[in-house]
Amino acid sequence: MPAITVDDVLVLPRLSQLDPATTEFRAVRRLITAPSGFEGEGFPVRRAFAGVPLTELDPFIHLDQMGEVDYAPGEPKGTPWHPHRGFETVTYIIDGVFDHQDSNGGGGSITNGDTQWMTAGAGILHIEKPPEHLVVSGGLFHGLQLWVNLPRAKKMSPPRYQDIRGREASLLTTPDGGALIRVIAGEVDGHQGPGTTHTPITIAHVTLQPGATLDLPWRSDYNALVYVLGGRGTVGTDRRPVHTGQLAVHGPGEALRVTADAKQDSHTPALDLYVMGGEPIREPIAHYGPFVMNTRQELVQAFEDYQAGRLGVIPAERVPHSGGEQPPVS
Repeated sequence: MPAITVDDVLVLPRLSQLDPATTEFRAVRRLITAPSGFEGEGFPVRRAFAGVPLTELDPFIHLDQMGEVDYAPGEPKGTPWHPHRGFETVTYIIDGVFDHQDSNGGGGSITNGDTQWMTAGAGILHIEKPPEHLVVSGGLFHGLQLWVNLPRAKKMSPPRYQDIRGREASLLTTPDGGALIRVIAGEVDGHQGPGTTHTPITIAHVTLQPGATLDLPWRSDYNALVYVLGGRGTVGTDRRPVHTGQLAVHGPGEALRVTADAKQDSHTPALDLYVMGGEPIREPIAHYGPFVMNTRQELVQAFEDYQAGRLGVIPAERVPHSGGEQPPVS
């Protein structure tokens, strides 16, 4: 799980030392094990938010862990062209390579530690595929796609694309150097990530060494979600066990506590976490397939606009052979 790493974390800025006697640590409200499924043309995913009420996820909608899978030659898969409206997709690649193109002119390749941030806004078409060389050779693939809701006032914003290289993330560590924290968007303890957000949020990828503890300050007006990408440990001051593919939904408070087990599996030598939080939007949500709106009428309009070609046009030079696929659900 390389993403972005450093040879010596002790040269990095350090989190503030929290006082456990006065800090209100967040309790774990809900612990979910993500079910497995398939997306797009058949790549394996874990549905990280399955079974969690949207009110506890707000402003987030959906999270897929893509892989981790070691493809044989000819096996890598992606998605066909499909539409989105009303939210943002944040695709983070840990291992492997993914190509993106959209009908607004955005796109490119992302690899270890890179992020593609696509604001669908009023509407866009896009495609996500492994590059041809990866299809031919096969190889390791692992990443995440997070859906971030947009408030009613910004749902019809012009589409926007951000290409965030892994080296742009803010890197910091804990007071004892036991963790590497990569701030992708928002802010952690005064350290700002590179992602520009419509909705106030924070996203970080954390790697905890065996036996290490992370006391992470967290805005009290944000919700807090901790997803385990790999490894084993505990969450909360009551030390609830967690492992790969589990999501911890936290209650109110000022900080998060996570501890990595002293002994990890050989395949996952450290505890890797994807930490998310944001200011809840608290608006009605009408979500179906590739559209996230506020009302059913707006959903119907989104499908009508897509069918009428008002969400964009597939560039002629990249039209794939198609069997008449319908828009996928993610």
